[in-house]
Amino acid sequence: MSVKKDSKVEEPLNWKRELFEWLKIIVIAAAIAFFINTFLIANSKVPSGSMETTIMTGDRLIGSRLAYRFGGEPHRGDIIIFDHMTGPGNEEIHLVKRIIGLPGETVDIRNNHVYINQSQTPLEEPYLREPMESEDYHFTVPAGCYLMLGDNRNNSADARYWSDPYVPEDKILAKVLFRYYPGIKKIS
Repeated sequence: MSVKKDSKVEEPLNWKRELFEWLKIIVIAAAIAFFINTFLIANSKVPSGSMETTIMTGDRLIGSRLAYRFGGEPHRGDIIIFDHMTGPGNEEIHLVKRIIGLPGETVDIRNNHVYINQSQTPLEEPYLREPMESEDYHFTVPAGCYLMLGDNRNNSADARYWSDPYVPEDKILAKVLFRYYPGIKKIS
């Protein structure tokens, strides 16, 4: 009777092949992360308290870049991440604010309330941190643009103070979906 020996012989470790396999995995992972962050989601850290108490300073948010791509329209009340020219050097930065005025609408701020299209009834804004104390403003939102205000109106450098108060639709990056740090919370 003969006993069959395992003919499998361990090959010596090929460092070049092993390194190539690791590099391949890292490159593929980086490409997937780039694709997701460029085309599917927007990741944003909130630097100020302009949206408190809905979104707090230091919160990290995830937004959907696809929310408005395939026929979906931005709605009043949506919280969005967008690019806007602002700051000391008038540089383009990411901001997070709430949509208040839609294309073609008039928005009036009077007696510390927001009125849309000359309505006599103020816009209901249960998300406001505290009653707004503001000067009176009148905005006529151009076609293809939106008017953004912060939820913490008394401490928000929003459209009321920008040299160009309107955000073109092509500057909208994403609709905010949820906060992922600290802790997960749906944002609306």
